Order: sequence, then structure tokens, then C-alpha cells
Amino acid sequence: MEKAIRLKVRKDLDARQQHTILKLKGSLISKGYTEIIHILDKDEEFHINTFETAIEKRNEVQRYIAAFISEENLLDTISME
Repeated sequence: MEKAIRLKVRKDLDARQQHTILKLKGSLISKGYTEIIHILDKDEEFHINTFETAIEKRNEVQRYIAAFISEENLLDTISME
């Protein structure tokens, strides 16, 4: 069975932040954590990005995302829900 991961992403991003978020999404796909990422509007300020991952990879994915957010200084831009 697979489990959904939810990311809350700020809509008003500068070019560097946009590029870095795309880099994160690409790496999630290239590392085999997911095949597709769905994007929905939450409100005027945020999008919700969701993707399915295998249960056995869930903790690994969450650690990877948390480390990426920290390393790229995106704490005000993206968060896991």
C-alpha cells in the first residue's frame, strides 16, 4: 500500500525559490520516491503538492525533504503537512 506525502508551497516565489522547488520535485521523481506530483490550490497564498510513496520509503522521503528544505534555506517557502 502507498501513502501520501503533502507539501505546502508558497505561491509568491522568486526565481531562485521556483528553481529550487522544481529541483526538489525532480529529485523526488528521479530517486524513485514517486512518479507524479499533484498540485492543488489551498488558498491565495499556498499550493498543496501531494504524491504517493511506498510505506517503507515514507520515513526516508520525509528525512530527505526536511534535509533539502534546511540545506536550501526554504523554511519559509515549503513545509510538510
